[in-house]
Amino acid sequence: MNLKPITSDQMYRIEENGHSVLGMPRFLMMENAGHGLADFVARRFKNLKNKRIVAVCGTGNNGGDGFVASRHLAGYGAKITVVLLGSPSSLRSEEARLNWALIEKMTSIEIIFGKELTDEVKSRIAKANIIFDGIFGTGIKGEIREPYASAIDAINKSKAYIVAIDVPSGFDPNTGQIHEKCVRADATVTFHRLKVGLVKGKKYSGPVHVEWIGIPPEAESGVV
Repeated sequence: MNLKPITSDQMYRIEENGHSVLGMPRFLMMENAGHGLADFVARRFKNLKNKRIVAVCGTGNNGGDGFVASRHLAGYGAKITVVLLGSPSSLRSEEARLNWALIEKMTSIEIIFGKELTDEVKSRIAKANIIFDGIFGTGIKGEIREPYASAIDAINKSKAYIVAIDVPSGFDPNTGQIHEKCVRADATVTFHRLKVGLVKGKKYSGPVHVEWIGIPPEAESGVV
């Protein structure tokens, strides 16, 4: 399906219509997004048993998608670490908080969180086979501060296969421009429709896969 690319603002309005007008819960959108991420990795790697997967997550919904993907991939026998760059109390949406509460109860997932990029976290990133970049997504604004700047550097230094969630962190979804730092992904899984900036930004995004997350097409009415 060759659909017209959209801006991050259009995507926000489509999600809002899907939720407020049509009644699709945001929790379900996040579940579908994270499940799609997990399926993408499972197709790409075939056998994930004992693969070291590190999800580097911010406190927004992008991080929440990473929590969901990690939960699904735990069933494949992978060794999963979720790194939250911040405090669980700083998670910005109910959906992200609910999904954090789920993975907190899972002994099959290692959880590390904090506002500094510790040597422990750097070691997990350096040794990973697969990394999810769930730091910023489409909501990036302004200067990239710590610990995010150091996390982007660590991800880019790793030899892992890097999957950006929605767009690479540090990448402007509307222009394709980058901030002072940007994750260089091997692949990007974006949601619902291609974002305008991704048409131009293959150097940082890698091949882009569009994952349909169940938002009814009627939610686009008056937006696209």
